[in-house]
Amino acid sequence: MSDSLPAKAVESVVNVLNSVLQKLAELPVAETYLSLSPKSRAAISLSSTAVAIFITYYLRKSRTKRKYISDLEDVGKPAGQSPPEYDVIIVGGGTSGCALAARLTEDPKIRVLLLESGGSGRAIAESRLPSAHSKLYKAAKHVHQFWTEMQTGANSVKKLWPRARMLGGCSSINAQMAQYGAPGDFDEWASIIGDDSWSFKNLSYYFRKFESYKPHPDYPKVDPSAHGTSGPVQIGFNSKVSVWCNNFVKACVNAGIPETNDFNGPQGTLGAARVRLTYINDKYERVSSEGAYLTSDVLARPNLKVAINSTVTRIIWQEVGGQHRAAGVEFARTMDGPRYLALAKRDVVISAGAVQSPHVLMLSGVGPAEHLKAHGLPVVHDLPGVGSHLVDHPIVDMHFLQKGFTESYAYMRPKSVGDVLKLMQAVFQYTVLKTGGPLSMNFAEAAAFVRTDDPKLFPPSEYPEKLVDSTSAKDSPDLEYFETPLAYKDHASVLFDGIETVGLHVYLLRPTSHGKIELNSSNPFDIPKIDPNYLSTREDRMKLVRGLRLGFKIARSEPYNSLLKHDSTDPQFDHQLYLKTDEELEEVVRERVETVYHPTSTCRMAPLEQGGVVDSRLRVYGVKALRVCDASVFPEIVSGHTAGACYAVAEKLADMMKADYQ
Repeated sequence: MSDSLPAKAVESVVNVLNSVLQKLAELPVAETYLSLSPKSRAAISLSSTAVAIFITYYLRKSRTKRKYISDLEDVGKPAGQSPPEYDVIIVGGGTSGCALAARLTEDPKIRVLLLESGGSGRAIAESRLPSAHSKLYKAAKHVHQFWTEMQTGANSVKKLWPRARMLGGCSSINAQMAQYGAPGDFDEWASIIGDDSWSFKNLSYYFRKFESYKPHPDYPKVDPSAHGTSGPVQIGFNSKVSVWCNNFVKACVNAGIPETNDFNGPQGTLGAARVRLTYINDKYERVSSEGAYLTSDVLARPNLKVAINSTVTRIIWQEVGGQHRAAGVEFARTMDGPRYLALAKRDVVISAGAVQSPHVLMLSGVGPAEHLKAHGLPVVHDLPGVGSHLVDHPIVDMHFLQKGFTESYAYMRPKSVGDVLKLMQAVFQYTVLKTGGPLSMNFAEAAAFVRTDDPKLFPPSEYPEKLVDSTSAKDSPDLEYFETPLAYKDHASVLFDGIETVGLHVYLLRPTSHGKIELNSSNPFDIPKIDPNYLSTREDRMKLVRGLRLGFKIARSEPYNSLLKHDSTDPQFDHQLYLKTDEELEEVVRERVETVYHPTSTCRMAPLEQGGVVDSRLRVYGVKALRVCDASVFPEIVSGHTAGACYAVAEKLADMMKADYQ
């Protein structure tokens, strides 16, 4: 409740809004507005103005002033001048980069320069507001509008691959689902690299280290001992959920998927539940890596400098004892702008993400020698694994009609006066009442994790083909489902206007299709070639076909069965899709497959002879003083969401580097 508004006044405003909503919700904007009396139109205009004032107040109040450097000459010098020296230069202020910079500078003797090609994510309202994240996917100013190469396995079309261009990286634009993968994933990492410190029993320390979890009385079965309580990243139960959330979980249980308490708990990942933990704080704002780690106190440290709008164009090398050492970096604001240099006494760490970390390495002469030579780049070190083994979670969306009106949030993109008033009410609840409400939703509100070889869900009599087991362990999943209280297409930029819908989404957690990142040119401002190689194996296609089959079963299990309009034959929706053959569903998979924004493993932590790029201390093979820290180092993709593992990797690397420097 607002401290400045009497409770009765607030209640009266809400009651009036509800009354008006019921009368105007279904009518078109222009027709309704013009039919109103002058007093009514004036009232709506006044209400809109009031909401605009509230929004402005919220945006100004919630924006924390952060001391970022925009004049690049304050952190570097043009060629020919003596460049400044730091102990560590971090290339990229994404999910891992912000965390690493904050942890390293806890030691006042370690001087760190963090270079980010974009600006502040916290300065963008859509990033702070949990429900608005999808509005950023096509915002070219803040997000790289990458496109894949033609995907042969996906009807030979290119796919949009949005990647954040701001501090916080993709933690500033993702759906805020705090799920970290399966324990077996990290045991597999330890096995691949031959270092038990990366096993789940050891790496889980770093998950707890970054977490700040507060138990919720509505969820007593979540084991608080499995979570950290004093870390910088607040996780919890602060997101709004719709009536579809619990209905989805019940439908999953009735379809044969057991209910679970905590996707990050000691019992493992399998099961269905509300997305109980989200990166949304108790003020109902997104918790990004920038917001969590680059606090005002951290930015006030004299040993940390954070420069924005600074694109690293290459690594500067120094030859020491016949081996190349990363001595610093060159960076610029724009392609035609001046280049600046800065030196690193101890390490350069690339934290630019699964697309741009290998890009920076190749631009700097580290990568497959023949590929570098083809683009006229001098070869500093021939490292064939750079850019290879790209893997992403491919997703397929399902769209269903509600039977009558149950609950919808399509008014987030208003089309009628009723929508406008609903949105006004939501803004009022969020900014004045401060009770969260619809604007505190992350939309991906309930999930389920399953295995495609589970005989209870996929009986051998109905699914006789034995598919390759690509999971990390016998209790690790290979499919994830999540529910949204409205259906959408094209990265949520296309809704089904004027129709109440529900979305179910399934994605493949452990694809056997791997792709690669390559150079388009030697120009550092050119977008690299991105080829995830979606659906290149039969196993991937058939597992997603099974995923659709189980999705249709969930949709036809109670209470979903009674809430969805399964007699609809409208081709926009999937009520009759269950009647299709596997071959026909395979074509649906090819047509609909998209990224779920989780690319990894292009600078793998693995033995050199297995295509590895970094060792178990994230040092790049064959050169000195160069490390990588982000999702690109994952030996294999995790069976879930990638942000948590990015935090844990950064936390672990910070401890390793501090130990090395001692």
